[in-house]
Amino acid sequence: MQHRVRAVLLTPHGTMLLIKRIRPGVDPYWVIVGGKVEATDPGPEEALLREVREEVGGEARIVGLLHTMEGEGERQDFYLATIEEWSFEDRSGPEFSQEGRGEYLLEEIPLTTGALDAVNLLPQEIALVLRSAVARGDLTAVR
Repeated sequence: MQHRVRAVLLTPHGTMLLIKRIRPGVDPYWVIVGGKVEATDPGPEEALLREVREEVGGEARIVGLLHTMEGEGERQDFYLATIEEWSFEDRSGPEFSQEGRGEYLLEEIPLTTGALDAVNLLPQEIALVLRSAVARGDLTAVR
C-alpha cells in the first residue's frame, strides 16, 4: 500500500497554503502540500516535513493528525501544521522540473467556508473535512 502524507498548512495571516495545479486540458484544481513517504524517510511525520521543504521552501510545525483516507491501495494522512515563513522560489521537489506536469502555483486561501467553496480542492473528501473544521472554528483555534 502506498502511503502519502499531506500538510494542511496554516499561516500567521489566517490563511491556508494550497497548491493550484494548472494542467493542459484539465480544469484548474487545488491540492494540499505533501507527497509519498519514501523508504528513506524515518517515518510519516519526517516525510511530511521533507515534502513541505521540497514543495514550499519552508519549515512546518506539525500540530497533529487531522484525517486519514484509505482506498485503492493508498493511504493518505492529512496533518494539521503551522508554517511561519516559506519561499516558493526555493522549492526543490523533483516534480517541478518534469516536463508535461503543468504549473504549480502557491496560493494562500482564507480560512473561510466561502474561500474553500470557491476552489476545486481535491480530493473532495478532504475539502468536506476542512469545510466542516472551518465552520466549527477548529482551524482558527490552532493559530
